[in-house]
Amino acid sequence: MKRACTMTKQQTTVATALFIISVIFIAMTLRTPLTAVGPVIPLIRDDLGISNVLAGFLTTIPLLAFAIISPFVARIARKFSIERTLFFALLLIASGIVLRAFTDINGILLGTFFIGVAIAFGNVLMPSYMKLRMPLKVGVMMAVYSMSMNISASMAAGISFPIAETSWSWRGSLSFALIFVIAAIIIWLPQLKQKASMHAPTTSRSLPLSKSLLAWAIAAMMGIQSLLFYSTSSWVPDILATQGFSASEAGWLSSLMLIAQLPMTFIVPMLASRKSMHMPITISFCASYMLGFIVLYFGWTSLAPLSMICIGLAGGASFSLVMMLFTMRTESIYTSAELSGFAQSTGYLLAAIGPITFGWLHDVTNSWSATIFAFMLCTIVILISGLYASRNKTIEQSFDSKHTC
Repeated sequence: MKRACTMTKQQTTVATALFIISVIFIAMTLRTPLTAVGPVIPLIRDDLGISNVLAGFLTTIPLLAFAIISPFVARIARKFSIERTLFFALLLIASGIVLRAFTDINGILLGTFFIGVAIAFGNVLMPSYMKLRMPLKVGVMMAVYSMSMNISASMAAGISFPIAETSWSWRGSLSFALIFVIAAIIIWLPQLKQKASMHAPTTSRSLPLSKSLLAWAIAAMMGIQSLLFYSTSSWVPDILATQGFSASEAGWLSSLMLIAQLPMTFIVPMLASRKSMHMPITISFCASYMLGFIVLYFGWTSLAPLSMICIGLAGGASFSLVMMLFTMRTESIYTSAELSGFAQSTGYLLAAIGPITFGWLHDVTNSWSATIFAFMLCTIVILISGLYASRNKTIEQSFDSKHTC
């Protein structure tokens, strides 16, 4: 009897370790295929003789795929289980990487679309699956997940161009992420036997999230933080250049903004595992955003590093809190996935149009002041929606109260 208990504990420990490792590798596969593209776009454009517009689709297509596919992910996972759905998503990412790396422009665009669709499944399902498998450690798991995504994303962006300068060319840069995907597929295989999501408690049907003010508040948070991240990543180097910084200085300051996100993606999920911390976290990152944008608006160049750190800290904290809200403002894992899909659809749609809109605003006004002021207005919106979403109430409870009334 004692031996059987020992064996069971060992099996549980091994299963937990495999699950944690699989989370790390899946997190890597959800970002490395995306961030490896940007640095080598000029090489792809020149080698294939395509226009800048067509080359731009290599970064835009995944965001549009996220926005279009995300609302349908939970419904598909309900039918086939989260484990199987994620497995086929990993296979689709692998197929997309091969198409993108070893074919002509038509295959590259199709492969990019496959990658975008597959990553949308991972983005939506991973938070809810971590809630199912490790409900008492969801904050820690979210921290591991977010850190793995950010570190691997930075690594892929950093080594992409150096790989392209070797005999592997840009095709080698785009195929590099296949290493992580294959590893993730192999490590995920034991999860197919678990089928934990098939036995999870769930609501009998999908909830109409578009009728929930709480769902819209979380979607607004996701949307605005995505818009700010992609817009600042796109335009902050140009803004700094107009304030007198050289191209290398602007690049260094921009990288400081990205580096500052890393500690927040680890710290905030663990803090946010306590519901009482949601409101203080929201107020703190909005204050950090606002301070960073104010320094940028007035062009206080001596404080530019502080501005970048503040914007980076706020970006990491806001993303991490929204990820936690998907799990902590829902009771069922499938409602969690539905909320995640609903919010991420809004978020990535704004992310896709944000840089273009703010670039247009600069062209119309011939100044970056209006764009930075718009960033401040976005901060006010995320503060209002964040304070509402920080109330200790779940999506299911919001619908129950309506029926009670």
